[in-house]
Formats: sequence, C-alpha cells, structure tokens
Amino acid sequence: MTQGFRTERDSMGEMQVPEEAYYGAQTQRAALNFPISGIRFSRPFIKAMGLIKQAAAEVNMDLGQLDERLGAAIVKAAAEVAEGRFDGEFVLDIFQTGSGTSTNMNANEVIAHRACEILGEARTSKTVHPNDHVNMGQSSNDAVPTAIHVAALDLIEHDLLPAFRLLERGLSDKARQFDDVIKIGRTHLQDATPIRLGQEFGGYASQIAHGIRRVERSAEDLRELAIGGTAVGTGINTHPEFGRRMAERLSKLTGITFLEADNHFEAQAAKDAAVEMSGTLKTLAVSFFKIAQDIRLLGSGPRCGLGELIIPATQPGSSIMPGKVNPVICESVMMVCAQVFGNDVVVTAAGQHGNFELNVMMPVLTHNLLQSLELMAASARNFEDKLLRGLEVDRERAASLVEQSLAMVTALAPVIGYDRAAEIAKHSFETRRTVRELVLEEKVLPPEEVERLLDPWSQTEPGRG
Repeated sequence: MTQGFRTERDSMGEMQVPEEAYYGAQTQRAALNFPISGIRFSRPFIKAMGLIKQAAAEVNMDLGQLDERLGAAIVKAAAEVAEGRFDGEFVLDIFQTGSGTSTNMNANEVIAHRACEILGEARTSKTVHPNDHVNMGQSSNDAVPTAIHVAALDLIEHDLLPAFRLLERGLSDKARQFDDVIKIGRTHLQDATPIRLGQEFGGYASQIAHGIRRVERSAEDLRELAIGGTAVGTGINTHPEFGRRMAERLSKLTGITFLEADNHFEAQAAKDAAVEMSGTLKTLAVSFFKIAQDIRLLGSGPRCGLGELIIPATQPGSSIMPGKVNPVICESVMMVCAQVFGNDVVVTAAGQHGNFELNVMMPVLTHNLLQSLELMAASARNFEDKLLRGLEVDRERAASLVEQSLAMVTALAPVIGYDRAAEIAKHSFETRRTVRELVLEEKVLPPEEVERLLDPWSQTEPGRG
C-alpha cells in the first residue's frame, strides 16, 4: 500500500487509487488517460445516472434477478448519488471514450463501494460488484443514452419551460402596459411607419410562445429511452421486460413520462432526438437574441441614442466614465445565445457519429446539450427579473421621433400619390422640417384632412386613415 493510495484491480491489472476515493480502478485508469480539459459531467447528468442505477436495482429485484439485500444497498447508494452527495467522485473529463463507458463505470464503482459501506462491509470488499450488481441488465451503450434523455427532459420540464413561460408572461405584461405608446417603426435600421410599443412587445411575446411550443414538440422524442438494448440494441444479457419496467420506474422517480424506445437500434445508434432538441434550442436562442438586442438598441443613449426605452440600471458601466450605465443584462443574454449557437454545432457534429450500432461522441454531445438547457433557463429568469420587470418607456422621446419621421408621409400616399409623397419626404429631409409642417404650409390637403391622415394611432391599424 502506497501512502495515501490503495491498490485496486480491474481487468487490465492493478491501479493505485486515492485512499479516500469511492471510485475504483477503471475510473482511475480513465482519469489518467484523459487529462484533457478539466470539464466534467454536470449535476443533471450525474443525477440521471444515479436515478438509472437506482431504478435498475429496483427493477432487477422485482424481476428476481438481484439479491434483495444487495439491491437495497444499491438503491440507497444510487439515491445518494442522484441527490448530489458524491458529485466530487465524478472526476472524469468530458473528452473521453465516446460511449461514456468510463463515466458509466465511475458511477458503478462509486455506488458499489458506497453500497458495501451501507452493508457494513469494507468499501473495497466487492460484496457489491460494480459490473455484476450495479450494472446488471445494462451496458454503457444504453445507460448513457438513457441518462442523456432523462437529464435533458428533467431540465426542460423543471427549468427551461418554466423559465420561458415566465418570460413570455413578462413580455405579454409589457405589451399591455405599453400598448398606448406610439413609436416609430424601423425596417433596415431606417425609419418606417408608426407602431405601438405594445405591438412590438406582443411580437416578442409571440416569438417566445412559438419557441415554447417548438421545445414541447421536440421533447416528445426524448421520452423514448434506450435502456433495455444493452450492447447493440438486441437486449442481450437482460430480462425481456427490463426496458419497459425501467421506463415505468424512471417515470415514477422523476414525475416525467418516459417510454421504452420503439426501436432499440435507433435509440442507441442515433442521437437524433438530442440533435433535434439542440436545434430547437438554437432557434429559441435566435429569438431571445433578437429580443435582447432590440431592447438594448431601443434603450441606447441616454441622450445620443434612440432612447425610447429606459433600461433598469444594475451596475456602473465604466471604469473611466462616471455615471455611465450599460445594458449588461441584454449583453449577458446575447453571449448565452452565442454559446448555444456554438453548442449546437458541436451537437450536430457529434450526432453524425452514430457509427453502425453506437454513437461515439456522446459525452461531448451531452455536455453541450445540457449546458444549452441550463444557460437558457438561467438567462431567461435573469432577464425577466433584472431587466424586464423594471423596463420603462420615455413617452415624450417616442412621440417626438414619430413626428420627426419622414415615414409619416406614407399615410398621404394613397391620397396624393406615391411620387408627390416622395417629393415631400425629400423636401422634409433637406429642410429638417416635419412632414406635417410642409404639407400644411404647401396646402397639399385641407388642414383637417392632414390631421386625420397623419394621426399616428390610425397608422398602427390596418386600412387607411
């Protein structure tokens, strides 16, 4: 025994493992093999692995495959893993074996050693064996894909969707609050015809509502679990009812509806459901980026920008310019969305490598998909809390910009013709006078007709003034 280490064995021989570690030889071997990034599997994935091992022990006991005494200890140890008590024992890099076998064995070893303790045995006694007992009825090739789906759906149903529903409600509230504010519309970054600020925010709310529905649709295929397919999808070395019972048990443990995969060969060889969800998150991120960017620009200033919105001040904006306040929450959202765009590229590349009967880029796919889910959920909540709730409008500024806009002439075009309206717009630009002033001065139309046609509110609804 080397000081501070213990000697353990796996199928390749002896390994020196840190004395206090709950993991064993296979984990230690993998830790030495992959000193790549320091990026480890996140809490949602470790939780999912713990739940899978807990469910497997329960199902195997029900099927008469696993000794009740050993099974009960595994259930307790796996539940502790799911709760987060042993996160520090999951020491392996994301950039490892493409099947995630190393991390599956990391979970098996931690749970086996903890189960031995629960039984009153020495941690390394092998009374509970990582492969024979904890991994019973499973392969890394079906356990890891199952963990991806379980972790992703857990985040979707308990974090992402609640966060974006909150954001959608917040945007809808602002749409109602701002519906009496007339502002100038903009297309191509140039002045366009008037719009109500409530209509603009209603569009933002609709974007998020559409995104929520896209996520809900994409989530359906994540309900299918690969568990029960073992090595290549045939189900070798497991009970014929194992897959179905595992889906039922995981549904009970999580409160989320899971189903056994219709086709285990698709479930293990392809990661199309995860790729689709990543693409859906990318679409949602595009929407979120647009909203944050618009609000950032509409709040630009405060004196020399657009200045229509008043963004809540959250922190000093400059180390050299006193009094400067920046739209930092919007910028945070934009960076999160950029990260999600990049994550989707990785997930897409990983999804292409379902070579024959197994995808061999699952760890990096897992990391990027789950990170996107976590970032988007946290960012949506933060945006709603720290920016949207306190967002206000400069009504005087908005009204002033409407009156100055050359696009006001659009309402006159059906009456005086496009060419004449264009002349007025050009003259307005050259003289820096408003359309209203010129039309009244040149007596293009009677004053009452000018007032009726140039009423900004009437220009925010279909039809002519």
